[in-house]
Amino acid sequence: MRKFIINVNGKSYDVEVEEVRDGVAVSAPAASVAPKAAPAAAPKPAAVAPQKPAAAPSGGGGNAVNAPMPGTILAVNVKAGDSVTKGQVLCVLEAMKMENDIMASADGVVASVLVNVGDSVNTGQALVSFE
Repeated sequence: MRKFIINVNGKSYDVEVEEVRDGVAVSAPAASVAPKAAPAAAPKPAAVAPQKPAAAPSGGGGNAVNAPMPGTILAVNVKAGDSVTKGQVLCVLEAMKMENDIMASADGVVASVLVNVGDSVNTGQALVSFE
């Protein structure tokens, strides 16, 4: 068993890694890794949930589709005034070298597009607003 300290978004996590070969744990030399001191009660990361389409509510003025993760806008497929249907791809967000379709989860009308191709966005940043 080897211990590591992993930093994710400024938070430190203590992790233990066990090597397994043919279904059997393999013991590693105890002195092979000397981790640096970390906070005593580091939180455990939450399990990653499957990605869901971004919400695109219809009606209700001021509603927006937000970025589910930080990344770069590769394509914008709608413009102000466009009617969109559930499942329609509004834009494409590249994150961790993967292209993520940001889709409408309901029918609506685009009030404004708040990003351009090449823009870097943060988690929760509004991408498209709806009337």
